[in-house]
Amino acid sequence: MRDVSTIAAISTPLGTGAIGIVRMTGPQAVAICQEVCHLASGDSLSAMRSHGLGYGAIQDPASGELVDEVLVGVMRAPGTYTREDIVEVNSHGGPVVQQKILSLFLERGARLATPGEFTKRAFLNGRIDLSQAESVAQIISAKTEAGLRVAMAQLDGSISREIGELRQAILRVMAAVEADIDFSDVDIEELDREQAGGLLAEIQKRLGDLIDSAFVGRVLSQGVRTAIVGKPNVGKSSLLNALLMRERAIVTEIPGTTRDTIEEIINVQGIPLQLIDTAGLRPAADEVEQIGVDRSRRAIREADLVLCLFDGSEPEDDHDRALITSVPSEKAVYVINKCDRFRGQVPRFNQGLLPGEPVIISAMTRQGLKTLKRKIAELVVGGALPPLEGPIVTHERHRLLLEQTRDALERARQGLRVGIGEELIAEELRASLGALGEITGEEMIEGLLDTIFREFCIGK
Repeated sequence: MRDVSTIAAISTPLGTGAIGIVRMTGPQAVAICQEVCHLASGDSLSAMRSHGLGYGAIQDPASGELVDEVLVGVMRAPGTYTREDIVEVNSHGGPVVQQKILSLFLERGARLATPGEFTKRAFLNGRIDLSQAESVAQIISAKTEAGLRVAMAQLDGSISREIGELRQAILRVMAAVEADIDFSDVDIEELDREQAGGLLAEIQKRLGDLIDSAFVGRVLSQGVRTAIVGKPNVGKSSLLNALLMRERAIVTEIPGTTRDTIEEIINVQGIPLQLIDTAGLRPAADEVEQIGVDRSRRAIREADLVLCLFDGSEPEDDHDRALITSVPSEKAVYVINKCDRFRGQVPRFNQGLLPGEPVIISAMTRQGLKTLKRKIAELVVGGALPPLEGPIVTHERHRLLLEQTRDALERARQGLRVGIGEELIAEELRASLGALGEITGEEMIEGLLDTIFREFCIGK
């Protein structure tokens, strides 16, 4: 049963601002707002033209109390975000006034919207498909311009169009297979198994390109989890502050100052890095420090990228050697800090111990930071982000479904090659279509919508 209730929510972030928006959609949206909104022109809200703004005031009918001066926008179905009537009340941005307006709507029959319910209605009413709906949350949470561009492309249908083309290509193969099943006793041309297998291989190649784009998509949407590790007092917190260009972590000469992990996000050449400043790796002096050390080791295991930091003004020791062997070289950037203390001399730290070429910096003077950022970008995506014009997969859900599709097609292709019956081949093709359909919402499984939309903010 389709929900035809009228829902309302505060759509602007919590807190104080210049303007706040209370939003309502559904068949009674205009009528409910009309009970509490009085336009300065004297006109009825129901008489307003669609997508117009009216100046007026919100008044509590029960007490006659004036709540706020407002601008009211009325948008009529079907030309709206949800394909339902929508009312948006633009009030002053204080939380009290917004909550009061929302309460007046709820008292008159609206229901409080659940997270993402406005976008969910846009999907259920056919304005966007499921992959486009998911892109809305990514537009809101985009950390870089590149991430925003990819999310906007998905909202515009880049993934949807690619999935549609893949489905049509699979359907063409499936039509040939099912014709061979249905008309096996009729004098028609038999299924060309080699040709069908070749078509499936081409589809698999396109699927592989989409799957390969998932790494870049994850980088843009979630960031690269980057741990800064090293023994105490090598300058980890100073490096964090230098990369952030502000004082985020406490810096002292006392070893063990950082007792817990500190996380921040920065933008390096269009790549969001989720920086994690960790506690120094050494035998802990107390239980609290030991917890920090344990979290540092976990951060190394879970990180996509590890900045291994060493004090270049001192000779290496057992702690440095242990760090070098504990971090996989393929995800490590080796950094020798405190070059401001070298005074033109080579570092005292033995660079020959390192599996790769180190970057020499001074976190205090910020010398070498540009080189470090370039090295990070090279390690993550080969120096720069690839072209972002084509479809890029940014959701783990999509990647897993694409892999299911590719695997089902591989089983069908192998079946064609070794002579398996057409019925089994058709079943694999149907499985591949079902997996693709889950991406766009053409195929639904129980609980999928609730799982997706609970990640949205209320009011969107």
